[in-house]
Amino acid sequence: MLERTRTAERYARGFTAALVAVATLLLAANAGPARAEAPRPGLQAAADPR
Repeated sequence: MLERTRTAERYARGFTAALVAVATLLLAANAGPARAEAPRPGLQAAADPR
């Protein structure tokens, strides 16, 4: 039979998991997109003639 886990241990695991999740999200958000290429003059789209 499984042993019961103490309430404090469960809260500690949950808190640790939350911290890891927040750190992961912050690192992913700060990674940023790759640099875009400079536009090439010959490949620009034509302006909409409306």
